[in-house]
Amino acid sequence: MTKETRPLSPHLSVYRWQVTNTLSIIHRMSGVILYFGGLFLSLWIAAIAFGGSFSQVIFSILDHNLIRLMLVGLTFVFFYHSLNGIRHLAWDIGKGFEPNQVMNSGILIVCLTFILTALFWWFI
Repeated sequence: MTKETRPLSPHLSVYRWQVTNTLSIIHRMSGVILYFGGLFLSLWIAAIAFGGSFSQVIFSILDHNLIRLMLVGLTFVFFYHSLNGIRHLAWDIGKGFEPNQVMNSGILIVCLTFILTALFWWFI
């Protein structure tokens, strides 16, 4: 095979879709989203600390329905990232590598994420 015809990266043609690669991509994306959520949390804490008109502006922004929907999404991302991080810790000690365990733990993580997000917002 000549150098020009050899594929640069065969990963798309060799590997098939699995739950683990999808959850891995989502885990990385959730980390990025949590970074920006942390910036928003810092702004919210600063608004509480400074008080006055600054806090009124921030709290009026929080009353918007789209922002509340984003907060629900941020909560979902937080629970997913945390639970998937626990799964990664289990993998670090060598537990849960059987194919059925990987699939079942991935499905469990997604289900628990929905349940914990719903419970969190139910009690708020």
